[in-house]
Amino acid sequence: MNVAGLTLRDLQYIVAVAQHGHFGKAARACHVSQPALSGQIKKIEDYLGVTLFERSMRRVATTEVGQTIVQQARVVLEEAEKILSAAKSPQQPLAGPFRLGAIATLGPYLVPHLLGPLRKTFPQLELILREGLTDVLLEELRAGQLDAVLAARSFSEEGLHVLPLFNEPFLVALPHDHPLRRKNPVRLTDLKVSDMVLLEDGHCLRDQTIAVCPPNRRGNLKEMHVTSLETLRHLVASGAGYTLMPMLAVNEDKRLKNLVSYRRLEGKNTGRAIVLVCRDRFPRKREVEILAEFIRAHLPRVSVERTALSAAATTAGK
Repeated sequence: MNVAGLTLRDLQYIVAVAQHGHFGKAARACHVSQPALSGQIKKIEDYLGVTLFERSMRRVATTEVGQTIVQQARVVLEEAEKILSAAKSPQQPLAGPFRLGAIATLGPYLVPHLLGPLRKTFPQLELILREGLTDVLLEELRAGQLDAVLAARSFSEEGLHVLPLFNEPFLVALPHDHPLRRKNPVRLTDLKVSDMVLLEDGHCLRDQTIAVCPPNRRGNLKEMHVTSLETLRHLVASGAGYTLMPMLAVNEDKRLKNLVSYRRLEGKNTGRAIVLVCRDRFPRKREVEILAEFIRAHLPRVSVERTALSAAATTAGK
């Protein structure tokens, strides 16, 4: 057996089938016909003397040895891509398609502030955005489906290149008539999880909110399936409970102005660390570092913090 018997195109076919779990979808992704891709996969399996994929009528599953080969194929493809990255002019970073993931509790509140400046600074950039849960986005990142992810630092960093961006404080979002509204700041010992409304499982913000509360104040959680901060904000406005809200998500929604109050939370580390992360072997890692520098230089000014909290200081104690 000679490694020359395998081409980079062969490795792309292998990775595509593993990624999509379907020969037809993999063929479309590789811009070839399904028979051509299926035939080439069979030739690769015959050449290697192993079965890479188990076929059935409903799905295609990667075998144990196939998973090892797919993982190594991704490494080889990323190393090969570095040749193209090295040939690209350093005067034209962040050009062409760039697939950026952002966790759902951050993307809608940060990315819109960046889009205009990004277009002006990197006019050849084709930004492809994807929002989702941390675990899902990082899985797609590791699989090569995303180039970088904006997330809160709360995950295993093995094999990843993590670039710190900024620390985002949490505020307490309260129904307008809640007793804690008279306090500014709110003490950690005032928080009680059983009185709070939270995002559903899978959101790192849910886990971070619970972790902020003292262990003896955690109690039973309310059974709710809340998938967005906007729904959470409306639950607070309705009097269903209070919650912790990331600073960038605090807004001056006129409809809720008299229904939701925001208060500072005591302590210096009551927030989350926002990072930009890519694969450690990613060929365009330098471009991700440039993007991180850009984001740090173009963070939105949270003027609402001064507005909301100055009003809080005025009304506290009334």
